Amino acid sequence: MNTDIVDKQAKFLVKGAKPLHGSIRISGAKNAASKLIIASLLTDEPVRLINVPVSISEIKVTRRIIESLGAKFSKFTNDELIVQTKKIHDISFSASLGLINRIGVLTAGPLLLRSGEAKIPKPGGDQIGARPINFHLDALIKLGASVKEHKDFYLLKAKRLIGTDITLPFPSVGATENIIITASLAIGKTTIHNAAIEPEIMDLIMLLQKMGAIIDVKTDRTIVITGVDKLCSAEHRVIPDRLEAASFACAAIASKGDVTIQDARHADMITFLNTIRLIGAEYEVLKDGIRFYYKGDLKPISIETDVHPGFMTDWQPPMTILLTQANGISTLHETVYENRFGYIKELNKMGAAIELTNDCLGTPCRFNGTNYYHSAVIKGKTPLHSAEINVPDIRAGFSYLVAAILAKGETLVHGIHYIDRGYENIDKKLRKLGVKIKRV
Repeated sequence: MNTDIVDKQAKFLVKGAKPLHGSIRISGAKNAASKLIIASLLTDEPVRLINVPVSISEIKVTRRIIESLGAKFSKFTNDELIVQTKKIHDISFSASLGLINRIGVLTAGPLLLRSGEAKIPKPGGDQIGARPINFHLDALIKLGASVKEHKDFYLLKAKRLIGTDITLPFPSVGATENIIITASLAIGKTTIHNAAIEPEIMDLIMLLQKMGAIIDVKTDRTIVITGVDKLCSAEHRVIPDRLEAASFACAAIASKGDVTIQDARHADMITFLNTIRLIGAEYEVLKDGIRFYYKGDLKPISIETDVHPGFMTDWQPPMTILLTQANGISTLHETVYENRFGYIKELNKMGAAIELTNDCLGTPCRFNGTNYYHSAVIKGKTPLHSAEINVPDIRAGFSYLVAAILAKGETLVHGIHYIDRGYENIDKKLRKLGVKIKRV
């Protein structure tokens, strides 16, 4: 694989113990942009996307995936891309791309709709939980596809796809996106019950509407898609990355700093903002973003992750670092991914006092009674010290940078290709806020 996608040897050297101050602009949401790029496969006309974090590896991998299928990019610079797939030339992509990016399963719908066949490599991605794709496959089968499992891939076939009623066992973001994309050109009406309703999904719906789709978001997590005959060219601006905004907010407050995050959207962060105020920090909603700042001793709190509009699971790792600086014992109950706390060991090596338990420290969740350590007890306030640490996944990666910012001395962070996969120009943004960080 080309090194312009993933450089597994790169490291960050961070000199910490300094408050963050200043202003930075967050990038477009990679969790939205990658799905919008996949959705472009539904039409043979050009699609223009702006505010795209084109330099991060996840977007580069998504580009390679759809190029393998026949897409052509006439522009892919700065924060803009123009892509067109006049014809589908192949029904599959390199398995190596699928192993570092789970986005490929979303190509199944467009491939079935335009070619009648799709060969999907078994996916990889961050090791934060099992994340099986059975929700995706079961939905595609209900829509009329046949699925045959092979050792390293799934082979799907369909002469036509027909709308149906689908009830998801859990409001899976990926499965909801897959159904929406596929049902947009299926025959008749598709109703998704217990659908995910994250802002990134609403962004996907808005692009598809611009392309000609008919999609209705009803109450009680119900989304209804009425299939159309054809989708057309469209232009769309990707929403700002609320995950990046929250990560910088936690870094600012934990370091006793004051940071304005331009383009952060109030509507996407309501639950997070409530949490910030409950722990004793503060924020100010501005015309062009949100300012986050430390104003005194932080209070312990109990948090439970949930699907939107709850406290999102990707906010959990940076919040964990922030809670190490609160005065008292906090608890964090993870209800979305069973192995999300795989990053705790390295934090304890830096001086954090975090204990994991397989008990539900909050409302009993679907992991209750299992052996998954999905709750954390965080003892604060604990000073952090420098160490040599290894990043296990994207969101934990930024959290390690937050920990390195707080720590006295120099921290060497390995595995930063995970961070580069999800955050655009992160070292440049941190330097703008006064952090001494460099790639080595």
